[in-house]
Amino acid sequence: MTIIPDLHPRYKSLMTRDKLVAGVEAGITSQQGLIAHGRGEAFDYLIGEQTLKSARRATEVAAAMLLAAKKPVLSVNGNVAALVAKEMVELSELLNAPLEVNIFYRTEKRAKRIKALLEKQGANKVLGDLRNAVIPGIEHSRAKVDRDGLYSADVVLAPLEDGDRCEALVNMGKKVITIDLNPLSRTSKQASVSIVDDIERALQNLILAVKEDKKAKNDLAALSESYDNNENLKAVIKEIVSRLKKEDLR
Repeated sequence: MTIIPDLHPRYKSLMTRDKLVAGVEAGITSQQGLIAHGRGEAFDYLIGEQTLKSARRATEVAAAMLLAAKKPVLSVNGNVAALVAKEMVELSELLNAPLEVNIFYRTEKRAKRIKALLEKQGANKVLGDLRNAVIPGIEHSRAKVDRDGLYSADVVLAPLEDGDRCEALVNMGKKVITIDLNPLSRTSKQASVSIVDDIERALQNLILAVKEDKKAKNDLAALSESYDNNENLKAVIKEIVSRLKKEDLR
């Protein structure tokens, strides 16, 4: 991994890139995942590399939705594993929810490496080996999932998800929570709750929100009943436009 000075103005961004490159070298992340990250990073510049008010609202609703779920499941792909494996395991423990490996450019070797990484971080239940059910409406092999995991979940956290699978999961009647820096993506538009934020910031905030809700014993239903994902995405755009108008480009 490249040695990057702490005071470098792009320190956080460069460290994230290095994590993904290391993920590719370890056989966890696909090369295509690097392109996907770069596209998202461009939107992070637009939001000022910070968590917007609209993202905090979506995070609060996501936490309430996951805590109220009868059977929550957390989906993990290569980029998620490379960047937030530890956080996904912590969230899994807080929610008593299994993790399931589901990747686009799938090889059994890569799936097993992701599972091993999650278990190394302390995960007790990682699904994805037994792909004995099919999500309707998807032709790709990602349609194959674990019947006791994503297939039977009522709420799914699917960070960095593809739009077609997000839509298919919603069509099955599931509530889908995504983390996606692009508020205009099909994934963001199709999801039940879209957290428009960097995945590392988003997971840290989501873990804190879950802990706070558990401690406060909040009315979980009330937190999510008034939420409108389309309206929240519009709020994201307004925040971006407002910020850009104020930006000093000199």
